[in-house]
Amino acid sequence: MIKLVFVDVDGTLHGPNGVPECAWQAAERARAAGLHLTLATGRPSAGVSLEYARRLDPEGHHIFHQGAAVVSSAGVAEYAVPFPQTEQHALVDLARSAALPLEVYTAEGGFYVERWSSDLDNHGRLLEVNIEHADLHFTRLLGTVIRLQWVVRPSSAWERVRRIVDEAYLGRLSWHVGTSPATPGIIYASLLRRDAGKLAAARWLTHKLGISLAETAMIGDGENDLELLEAAGVGVAMGNAPASVRRAAAKTVAKVSDCGFAQAIDWLISLNG
Repeated sequence: MIKLVFVDVDGTLHGPNGVPECAWQAAERARAAGLHLTLATGRPSAGVSLEYARRLDPEGHHIFHQGAAVVSSAGVAEYAVPFPQTEQHALVDLARSAALPLEVYTAEGGFYVERWSSDLDNHGRLLEVNIEHADLHFTRLLGTVIRLQWVVRPSSAWERVRRIVDEAYLGRLSWHVGTSPATPGIIYASLLRRDAGKLAAARWLTHKLGISLAETAMIGDGENDLELLEAAGVGVAMGNAPASVRRAAAKTVAKVSDCGFAQAIDWLISLNG
């Protein structure tokens, strides 16, 4: 029996033209059938992403920031994995030296940058949030820092940054890299504390709700969804997912723009009889 469905956003719920109406209709059918829906996204807990969460389940809890936070529909962080301070300062310095835009997020919904770019502007419009300028060394004075994220395109400078991070920081940190069909060509490369992630947040949430992961399903399209898709009782891959994600799933549905999310929901409802 599936009781809770984790739902990725970009490439799963949200496509090149936003969230199709068929997805919201499917969410209504899911709730009517007794399924609870929980976002499990790399997006921050602010702006339109928080509105998506409230529309999916106005009384629920939702996973944001690639699993670094679980937030109530009221926007209150009930679980957060603080980013280590020493590594934050070093990575801010690295971003400055490489002249690559870096975002810093807090569990309280803060979204901070100090170097502007057109891709950051596009990201802000996608998320429908206000990006604030701040000295990124001092964002801990503004909230609980949980995530750092580069917003970049492929380049030699970006490859150099990745190599430096891989060599120096992956003992305590982990990469969570994703894309969005709404912003083609842009890479969203997050760093979290190593013990954070969608699966860790899902374990915390299912324990809080008194259910097991075997009673959950995950609908996703990216490799950053893989660990939760494989750990959930049922995994569903979108048709636009890479082969690695489709192979790990129990079922593959249509692309996000072809109402694949609605197909996934209707199939999960059918599994419950």
